[in-house]
Amino acid sequence: MTRVSRSLRREDESPETGRRDARKQRTRRALLDAALDLIQGEQSFNSISLREVARNAGVVPTAFYRHFRDMDELGLTLVDEALRALRQMMREARAAALPTSHLVQQSVQTYLRYVQENERYFQFLAKERFGGSRTIRLSIRQGIQLFISELSTDLARFPFLARFSTEELQMFSGMIVNQVVNSTELLLDLPYGDDVQVEALRKTTEQQMMLIFLGTGQWIPKSEGKPKP
Repeated sequence: MTRVSRSLRREDESPETGRRDARKQRTRRALLDAALDLIQGEQSFNSISLREVARNAGVVPTAFYRHFRDMDELGLTLVDEALRALRQMMREARAAALPTSHLVQQSVQTYLRYVQENERYFQFLAKERFGGSRTIRLSIRQGIQLFISELSTDLARFPFLARFSTEELQMFSGMIVNQVVNSTELLLDLPYGDDVQVEALRKTTEQQMMLIFLGTGQWIPKSEGKPKP
């Protein structure tokens, strides 16, 4: 009887536990969304307070600490959310067995679409990349470096790039990622709904990336001697 009673009690508690978990997740999401809303316009993440975030999320300040130690931890969570799904999408785009020009087109289209659909996150990243919190700056920098490392691994599978060293592939990847970061900031400054300028930016970004690939193909690896001036 004791075992049965305990089993029944666990089953009875399970729905309530699920509801509590759901409420907790909703509150956490509300805090993250409140922070993103507050930094739209001229405000930076470093300029908003914990109390402002809690008030805009509709919770008391003490509830904040059930989810985050401080504002830096909330900011790190935003960085992770912005970049984790994007890395997966870009890995899938690069994995397609397509000619280089088509692969560039697909990757650029995937990326720019994702930025548009998640504009608040990328406004946050653009502001905080050189912003006030060193912790968040370093996290964004590490995220960008992870993109570079993953891209350099993918580039090694192209036959015409296989002869390059890891260091050289990292250099080429850095050029591509830096160009994409620049295009991101240009995209965020475009008027909302201006499809003509977005399309122009897409084409320019694709051309710039193709130029990087063409130049890379002409680069002489260190193992084969110095590049020609």
